[in-house]
Order: sequence, then C-alpha cells, then structure tokens
Amino acid sequence: MDEIVFGDTARVGEILSIRARVDIQVEFSMEVGIEVVVEDVLTNAEKIVSVAYATYGTEPLGGAQIELKPIELQSEEDYLEYFLSLDRSIIRTGYFEAFQQVMQESSDEDPSKAEQSISTEHTHVQSTEAVLHSHTGHQGNTSAGQIMDWVQMVASISASRLCRSRPILKEINRFAFWHPSIEYDHLVFKASVNNTFHSSVEVGVRVEAFTCGEWILDCPHPRHVCSAFLIFSALDDKGEPLTFPRVRPTTQDDVRRFYGAIARKRVLFNSKCVLSAKADKPSDAWDSDNQAYLSYKNIAALTYMVDKTRWKIASDKTQDNIKVFTHEDGATVSVKVEMAVKVPFHAAAFLLSDFKLRPRWDKHYSSCEVLEDVNKREKIYHVISGPTAGCQPMDFVILVSQRQPCQPQMPYTVAVRSVAHKAMPPLLEYSRHQVLCSGFQIHSTSSNSCTVYYLLRLPTGTADKAADASSPVEDTALACIRFLESEYMERWV
Repeated sequence: MDEIVFGDTARVGEILSIRARVDIQVEFSMEVGIEVVVEDVLTNAEKIVSVAYATYGTEPLGGAQIELKPIELQSEEDYLEYFLSLDRSIIRTGYFEAFQQVMQESSDEDPSKAEQSISTEHTHVQSTEAVLHSHTGHQGNTSAGQIMDWVQMVASISASRLCRSRPILKEINRFAFWHPSIEYDHLVFKASVNNTFHSSVEVGVRVEAFTCGEWILDCPHPRHVCSAFLIFSALDDKGEPLTFPRVRPTTQDDVRRFYGAIARKRVLFNSKCVLSAKADKPSDAWDSDNQAYLSYKNIAALTYMVDKTRWKIASDKTQDNIKVFTHEDGATVSVKVEMAVKVPFHAAAFLLSDFKLRPRWDKHYSSCEVLEDVNKREKIYHVISGPTAGCQPMDFVILVSQRQPCQPQMPYTVAVRSVAHKAMPPLLEYSRHQVLCSGFQIHSTSSNSCTVYYLLRLPTGTADKAADASSPVEDTALACIRFLESEYMERWV
C-alpha cells in the first residue's frame, strides 16, 4: 500500500461504496487506485472517505514470474489516471535521493541535543499478536487488512503518549509488505514516533514474524513482514489542531528515522501535488490550485488523441516523408501529421519543446515569448500570430507540458493547450484565440532518425477547412522537417 489519504468520516446508517481500478501496469506489477465514498441516504450526497494507491506484484508460476498484459486505455480519463500513476511511481523512487539530501543538509545538526524536546524513547510501544485461522485470507497468509488494523492500533498508542490526547489518523505515507506471515505465527509490532511537524506526527511501525518454534527458541532473526509510516493529528479541548512538541532521538537508529521522516514528508508533498490533479476543476485559469490538473490533463488529452483509431488519410507525400490524417469526433476534428525526420530522437525533442524557436519554421507564429517558466516540464508562452486578409492579428496564451519517456519504447511528448493567465489578459489590439489541444509525439526509429507526430484539435468549422486544404499543413510540416535537420547539422554535427 503506497499511500492512503483520509477525508470525511463514515457514520452509522450511511452507505459505503468502494471503487477500484488498475491505473497502470509495468511488466510484473500494477498500481490499483481505490476510492471509498460514503452516501447519505437522506440527501443522496456523496463524500470521499479515503483514497488509496496499492501496488500488486505477480507470484512466480513454475519458477517464472507472470508478465501482465498491458491495460487498454479507452478514455481521456484513463490516460489522465495513467500519467498520474506514472508520476507517482517516479516520485516514490525519489525517496532515497531525498533522504540523502536531508542527511547532507542536516549533517551539522545534532537533533539529540534539541532543547525543550521529548525523547522518542517515551513513545516506544511493542505489542504481540498470535495469528489465528480467522486472521488469514484465502491464500493462507495473514490478511493484509488485519495486519493494518493491528498496526493502526499500536501506532495510535505511540502517538497518544506524545500528544496526551486521542490521535486522529490522517494519512498513511507508506505501508510496505516484505514477507508473508501464516497461521499460528506470532507477530511483534514495534512502534515509535519518528518526528513531529507542528500539528502532525509521524509514527513508524515495524512488524516481525516468528513461527511457534522460533518464538520458543527466541530466534534472533525474525521475518520482516512489513513497515508502515502513519501520520496523526490531534485536537485540543476547543477542537483546534494541537501543536505537537519536538522530539529528541536517543539512538543512532532513532536519528535515522528522524531524518527519514523529513525525507518522506518532502516526497509526500510532491505526491500531494500529483493527487491534486484529480480534483474536478473546470476552469482553465492558471493558478496555484489548478496547475497540477491542467498539466496532467494537457498530457493526457494529447496522448488520448494520438491513440485514437480510425484515422483517415488526407494526404500522402512519401517523397517528402509526410502523411496527413484526420479524425472526426463530434464537434471537433483532429489532424495528425506524420513526419519522418533524419535527426536523432533527443535532438528533435530538444528543438520542438523550445517554443521560442517555433517562429523560425511555423509562419503562423509571428512571435513567441515565455510568460512564466513554471518548472523544467512546464512553460507558459504568449504567442502572436500575424494578421490575415481583413482580420485582426490573433494571440494565444498556451501551456506547453513536456514528458520524457520512462522506458526506451515510449515517446517524448510535448502537449499544448490554452490557459487563462492573469499576467496576460486579452488585449484590444489582438483577437484572443484558443488552442483546444495540440502538440508533438516523438518516437525514436534509429540512432540518427525519428518519427514526429504533430497533432491538433480544432472546432469542426475551422478544422474542416484545415483538413481539406492539406497544402498549408504539408507546407508547415515540410518547413518543420527542414528546420530540424538544418538546426541539428548546425548545432550537433
């Protein structure tokens, strides 16, 4: 169980619904997203009780591990969940790097000498449970839910020793199972407060298993069943969040857990940014509450458009290495341009992701300036398009999102969509237009060549004209190919 976040509380008489779905599959493992929703029978209102993400692996069969079949993504929502899952896995793998960074930053500090702090030794709790038949699942192993219940109880006791109040479980940062336990095992639960963060406290729990024989002989090397990190808060008499006292680690292992909690908090913060993208935010306004949603929606929309079936070929100029396809979908028409480019994959990705270079090959871009450099993967540009006959010059405010491939066979994605940015309101001298969905997918074909797909989605009226008048599209694609190949020769050869 990678992460569990608790929201509203379920009460007696309310109906619980548990929804689960496989969000991503990678060879021998998969991530399952779980949402627990409570329904009030009187008002029919729904509230989210909990959201969780669990990773499952396949068991070896006949000495070989079973490779899972790829999941079929069928909607734009499926693609959004897929990319969210992909980034969650990347964030989780960054824990060790975050831990090393915290250790380096804190190398000159000695948390064991902190003043007005409570020793973590006072929060140590140990409990033992015997696994009975009723505690096992259909495979004969101890039920994961039963272990989680025991872990939650011992962690609550540890947290209560620090806050002197009833702790409230808010999140489970990580619940990792390492080895199974079976019926008649003795499970030992060891809990301790790792660190406090103003109004929250992290409690770490380690679970070890002994067989009956090992228990009698006092085996020095028990099986490590699982480790968990639980986040608690507490309320005072007035219902206000309680401030936890600082803790002082007393042993070297306590110090390791102390800094590990800081690293996990950083990783959890990044993960929450990803989770925030799941909220339903219909606005295209670029603000702190909407950034994650727009970024992931941008990538998901383009990938969904690329993977559509039943594309109709509108033009095939093999001699110029260009093919144009169209796809009608209700009120919009999608256009896909396939370009074979004699440029290495990394060079094409670098040149196409920098939109300041686009006016050099796309005549529709008179200028393109960076409005906000959000991070390494997202930038916001203000684009001005030159006037056409009898029409006012147009401008766009676009979000450009990039995603590097996580596996060799995956493409580099550059997605584009319009956003509303407070730094660039509509101007009188320009006609503000919208980009519904646009961008590039770049696939490596050899060490010196790649295939670039340029895609755009337009309203039916304008898209029909663009699809019928294939020459302007082909001219732009040909200019793009020439730019990439000449720029590569100039920069890298």
